[in-house]
Amino acid sequence: MTPTRKTPRPRAANHQDGSFLRTALALAAAGVPVLPLRDGKVPFGNCRACAKNACGGRPNMKSAGPCQCPAVCHAWAAATTDPDAITSPAWAPAWGQAVCVGYHPGGARLTVVDLDNAAAVAWARETLPATRIVPTTRGEHWIYQGAMPSANGVRPGVDVKSLMQYARWLGPGTGRMVDLPSAVRALVVREDTTPPPGMVVSSVPARATWDRSVATGCRHTERYVRTGLERGLALVRARTESGAGSQAFGVARFLAVQHTRCPGPCGLDAIGEEIVAAAVFVGVPEPYARRAVTNGLETAPERAA
Repeated sequence: MTPTRKTPRPRAANHQDGSFLRTALALAAAGVPVLPLRDGKVPFGNCRACAKNACGGRPNMKSAGPCQCPAVCHAWAAATTDPDAITSPAWAPAWGQAVCVGYHPGGARLTVVDLDNAAAVAWARETLPATRIVPTTRGEHWIYQGAMPSANGVRPGVDVKSLMQYARWLGPGTGRMVDLPSAVRALVVREDTTPPPGMVVSSVPARATWDRSVATGCRHTERYVRTGLERGLALVRARTESGAGSQAFGVARFLAVQHTRCPGPCGLDAIGEEIVAAAVFVGVPEPYARRAVTNGLETAPERAA
């Protein structure tokens, strides 16, 4: 659990006075694995020996590896509650360049629902049980007790951060933390792109082909749209082992952005059906594929505005 006492929220550029390190040690003492985050609020890159996971990765990653590197390598997997590691010479350069403290929610048996804008916050207040809330720059973090798989873009402006992800420490927040509800678990549907032999995840839906007849208000040429769509479909179909659902989300979002200035209609529903079909073709369950594509189409115009 996060510390119950009021830990001061880190200030900008306060690494010189040791505040980040003190905050990290306080969190670690409370059982929250921590790591320093660099400019851009992202983890530090791997050292040369660990570059491109040549070392095999951390033993606590999805595929256990032999890496015992003392540096802050492998992003969220480097997070620890060991004060000797946190204060070690190997971590000292990272703390000297850190811009904030990160933590691994899943390692503390926590789940963070990251609400990225006012609309997402309003949705959470109407849908999810109240829990501990931490204000962020653009929205809020809702923190629940219990760990689960992580996923980005489960809804427009909503990410779920728990296992195999990190979150920024922005203070203890306010409110009573409650157990992870089924409503949050339901936001993440496990993607399985390698079904067992002889089993069919779902049938490929009838392919709705995009053409000018469904895009009478599109400002682009048919060749332009078809070229971009076919390139996106190829990216989805290439994900035969894993990641096809996430790729479908990204393709849908990218293609939708291209049409934000069109008077419309642009036939985005037909484009979405083709992306869904491509994802299902490589084994993504149809409900997951449809949700990923819908979220991509709905999120893109909002972010491009």
